[in-house]
Amino acid sequence: MSAILLDGGIVHYEVIGRGRPIIFLHGWVGSWRYWVPAMQTASTGFRAYALDLWGFGDTARNTSLYGLDKQVSLLDQFLHELGMGKVAIVGHGLGALVGILFAMRYPTVVDRIMAVELPFDQAAIHNRLRNSALQELTDWLLTRDATAEPARTDGLKADPLSLAASFNSPDLFDLLHRVTSLNTPCLLVYGQNDPAISLPNLDRSGMPENMHTIVFEQSAHFPMLDDPSNFNRLLTDFLALQSSESPRELQMKEEWKRRVR
Repeated sequence: MSAILLDGGIVHYEVIGRGRPIIFLHGWVGSWRYWVPAMQTASTGFRAYALDLWGFGDTARNTSLYGLDKQVSLLDQFLHELGMGKVAIVGHGLGALVGILFAMRYPTVVDRIMAVELPFDQAAIHNRLRNSALQELTDWLLTRDATAEPARTDGLKADPLSLAASFNSPDLFDLLHRVTSLNTPCLLVYGQNDPAISLPNLDRSGMPENMHTIVFEQSAHFPMLDDPSNFNRLLTDFLALQSSESPRELQMKEEWKRRVR
């Protein structure tokens, strides 16, 4: 277990591999642990970090740090303290929001970002995600098998106030126009059957060239757990792109054509 002290609290993280840094950010249910298979995949060419946000997993509980702005600041301080320069980010749900907001605030720091189940506004988020108890959320969003067990177990460790606080900045959820002006290469990934986050109605012709959307047709809220083989293959392909390449190049690969929207 690795940890650093930020804002007077312990921030837990784990790291494997060597190479350029990539940061994995968990969602509203779970912790760093459900990223382990993806981290192992990325670690063949990257140094993969996964951290617990304020109020989740083994990171400190402090209600004054639970807002989205504070979670973004956590990521900024984390990169600074560990001496990282340009990074790739993979975020899921809450982590996708934090990653996107960070990329908007510090565009020169993020080389590329994969945003999984990113809500473009609060209307895209099912009320059950905002108002349910932790046990109900884990039962709703996660299967009962060994693959999902790390997320189920750690999902119950979160401070419920950390979930509630993340929804208290509605202006930060108004992402559609701001995301389309982002110059950072961005791959949006969704599960077709996600009950918590609605699929965005994005007009490809209006999307910037550096943005692309892929939908996993057999997945729900956790594509990395529902279809780990294909998710990790997509992650590998995305990370293999040159810094200047658009993620739209992924559509040229036959195995992704049927998932492109």
